[in-house]
Amino acid sequence: QVTLVESGGGSVQAGGSLRLSCAASGRTFIMSRMGWFRQAPGKEREFVCAVTWSAGSIYYTDSVKGRFTISRDNAKNTVYLQMNSLKPEDTAVYYCAADKDGTSKFDRPNEYDYWGQGTQVTVSS
Repeated sequence: QVTLVESGGGSVQAGGSLRLSCAASGRTFIMSRMGWFRQAPGKEREFVCAVTWSAGSIYYTDSVKGRFTISRDNAKNTVYLQMNSLKPEDTAVYYCAADKDGTSKFDRPNEYDYWGQGTQVTVSS
């Protein structure tokens, strides 16, 4: 079992920045990949970015490329999401997730085995 705890959400104005953290505990050695997803009210959960635990391969959805940066600290079992140039459309609950198998379907929520509780990010115009 793996437990994920997100932190760092909050409210900012458009153009501002936030840094989210996701700390993993438990059987962290089984994790192959960590991902960030977000869900806005009335919308489906969508992929934001992901990083493989060992090789550090990184994937971003197009809408956040150049603005968001995912990174990991293997020693701390923690993944970070640095979000710059935030826009109102980035407003959502952000979730981190862990995948045991590391399949090619890195952008699909049902490929991930463990989820955090989510943290709210609100960007005002």
